[in-house]
Amino acid sequence: MRYFFSSGEPSGELSAVLLAQAIRAYDRDARFEGIGADRMRTEGFELWRNNTGWASMGPLAAVPRIPKLLTTMWQTAAHIARRKPDLVILVDFGVFNVRLARTLRKRLNYSGPVLDMYPPGAWLDRLGAARAVSTYAVPLTAFEHQYEFYKRHRLPIVYFGHPLASQYITRPPREAPPLDGGTVALLPGSRSGELRNHVPALIGAYRLLKTRRPQLRGIFGAADARGEAVLQRIIRRENLSDVTVVRGVAAAVAGADAAWVASGTAVLESTLLGVPSIALYILAKALVRHARRVYTGKYITLPNLVLNREIVPEFQQEGATPEHLADAMEHLLRNPAQQYDQFPDLRTALGPPDALDHCAKFAVALARAGSV
Repeated sequence: MRYFFSSGEPSGELSAVLLAQAIRAYDRDARFEGIGADRMRTEGFELWRNNTGWASMGPLAAVPRIPKLLTTMWQTAAHIARRKPDLVILVDFGVFNVRLARTLRKRLNYSGPVLDMYPPGAWLDRLGAARAVSTYAVPLTAFEHQYEFYKRHRLPIVYFGHPLASQYITRPPREAPPLDGGTVALLPGSRSGELRNHVPALIGAYRLLKTRRPQLRGIFGAADARGEAVLQRIIRRENLSDVTVVRGVAAAVAGADAAWVASGTAVLESTLLGVPSIALYILAKALVRHARRVYTGKYITLPNLVLNREIVPEFQQEGATPEHLADAMEHLLRNPAQQYDQFPDLRTALGPPDALDHCAKFAVALARAGSV
């Protein structure tokens, strides 16, 4: 059968690839097409559109991209209606993907099955958005909180657990590194705004920590080729001879004692891999008021949201100073057990370890039912 995946950024693309790999166990001749980038192309997808550079930090930053994305959305909807894949799978990137599903249903009268993996607003509890997703697609959530919200309002939703949880093996706890050294990962995020806002804070924190730990080494994690090139230029410009750049979260944290991580899927990945982490997130000042109006929750970092308590220290906006980040990392390097002891709770809260397998079986069944 033919599956069309629509993703908008590296984290969504990773989930698309993992689900496609799992689908092949139940549909050996499956063919995949979609919106993605190098990771999907390497996996054998026919790439319909490249999403590199699509993601932005907040609605104001997205404004310049809207005309191009709207055009791409309409082209994609027409392409899907013409090709009629056995299943359309929307992966995160909520505004674009919900609009794509609505256009398919309302404007093009598309009747094929549409699956929304990671429906938008998992912790926003927005009834209007939930109703829209349920109207145009089959929601498949990774979080129990969102499942319970939909069910309270008698909206259809599917939940098997978090599909990424089983993909990461938690390494054994490490002893604290020597007081004059250690290795830290620096994961600034994948979006242009994240690189622009987070890299200076991380470099400042690293340099401060280096004055306390002269043998300290750093590893930058780049999300893609574009990010890797940016980080390499910054390292040369800043003369950071003891900092290297690798591609991906897993590679960045593999040899690290702890990590600074931009809040998002990467924090979940680093903690599932068993790496003590500190989260940061810095929005442009023009976006802060809007962000605080939309979301008033206590936490923004996924491990903390899942457990409803802080296991990963969070630093946002004016709190994400080099001094605060360096102090928190010094404390974490000296006392990594404070997070190690809570990692099992996080894995349990994310649901059964076979969630990805169940997601794949459900996707294949949905495709088969729609192609009858």
